[in-house]
Amino acid sequence: MLAAAVCCTLPLALPAPAPLGGPVDWPRLGLLAFLHACAESLAVGLPTPCARLGRRLLRLPPREPCEAVRALPGRGFFPVLFAGVLLLPPAAAALVAVPGALAARTPGPRGPRHLHRLWNAAQLAVAAFAASAVHRLLGGPDRLLGARFPSAALGAMAAVAVFCLVNAALVGVMRSLDTTAPHRAAHPAALARATGAVVLPALVQGVGGLMVAVLWQGPYGAFAAVLALLPLSISAWMFAQGHREANAHRATVGALVQAVEIKDAYTRGHSERVGRAAVLIARQLGMAEERIRTLHFAGTLHDVGKLGVATELLRRNGPLTDTERRAVEVHPVFGYELVRDLAFLGEAREGILHHHERLDGRGYPAGLAGDRIPEFARIISVADAFDSMTSTRSYRRGRPVTEAVDELRRCAGSQFDPAMVAALVSAVDEHGWQPEPPPPGGWDGEVPDIPLGVPEPSPRVPAPGHRIPTGGSS
Repeated sequence: MLAAAVCCTLPLALPAPAPLGGPVDWPRLGLLAFLHACAESLAVGLPTPCARLGRRLLRLPPREPCEAVRALPGRGFFPVLFAGVLLLPPAAAALVAVPGALAARTPGPRGPRHLHRLWNAAQLAVAAFAASAVHRLLGGPDRLLGARFPSAALGAMAAVAVFCLVNAALVGVMRSLDTTAPHRAAHPAALARATGAVVLPALVQGVGGLMVAVLWQGPYGAFAAVLALLPLSISAWMFAQGHREANAHRATVGALVQAVEIKDAYTRGHSERVGRAAVLIARQLGMAEERIRTLHFAGTLHDVGKLGVATELLRRNGPLTDTERRAVEVHPVFGYELVRDLAFLGEAREGILHHHERLDGRGYPAGLAGDRIPEFARIISVADAFDSMTSTRSYRRGRPVTEAVDELRRCAGSQFDPAMVAALVSAVDEHGWQPEPPPPGGWDGEVPDIPLGVPEPSPRVPAPGHRIPTGGSS
């Protein structure tokens, strides 16, 4: 990759054919490279190189390090780089992204971090070279200089498409060479969503790059181009802050789940699988993506209330008495109390509270029935039961998926919402389901083969000092 990037810059030093060579406006190249480095830092929520250099010159202490995020789906923030593709010869366009890529902050040990920066710089250089070459072969610079639209826009979009294709191909090569990363076959629907998440931002950034390039060649030159770039950078920076907040939310959820699984080792992985099964159901129902993200939080945190239950009861291998069972059944109320102040969870909180309600009203903690049970709770109830039945525990053997599905169908209409059961069955038929494997070394002793069956619910007894919210769906 480094050799290919070096070859892309050779026309700067050697004579080259017209589409690849040509006079280079070095001040323009330098300014574009500087602007790209600054905009890329803003777009991922990090201080710009100028800000970092200024703090060093003023001998100010460095800011507390923070994690970089991707401001837009894809590989970065590219309006300036696209402007360079449209304004400069291919060899010069290849150099625009190099300073920003080399100065970027990347996680990991120092050696791999430097290699990662070099790879990113080379990858962007090759993609920019190819895009600029195609733009020139299509006569884009002449149309751009005369502001001949829509032909100028078509040439620019063709260059953006080539950039995305080359960039994606190089990323695919890198992943295929990475022997440490698991290689999974992507589902067509997931692949289509991922493609859409990259193509649309690329087109938006391409239009931004075209606007910068047109203004740059206008009467006000670089000044107008920088002014046009400013709102794009600010928007990307604000998006990055929102993305960082979302990462903080995921970290909060992960910490709570880890605490539950440390306390109740036999349910390790159960929370994540319930969240995944809940998402499968929601996608079959056509739920909006924003609600699906919230539902995933609800499914993952549905058992967080077990932090308030005695550890001895959670780890008991034998049957529980009625009193002990009622003590365990209070965990949805405990879970609601733990998360009710986490505003980002939204309706997930009601799902956590009511995921053990039954459609016939004999569930707990509030005895809600039918449509009074929140939709999230009805989904989680099915996902929770399905994973519990198909997972082997120390006190009973997991059942085959087909038997678990038959049990869900048998209880549909009394315990479970039939629509949610049908959605899970369709999702499992379409995507399959991998039950939890036994731990390394297997379980201690023989795991009993207990038949499936839904236990009768205990009388509802709220925890002392806790009022059970009875609000239905939110």
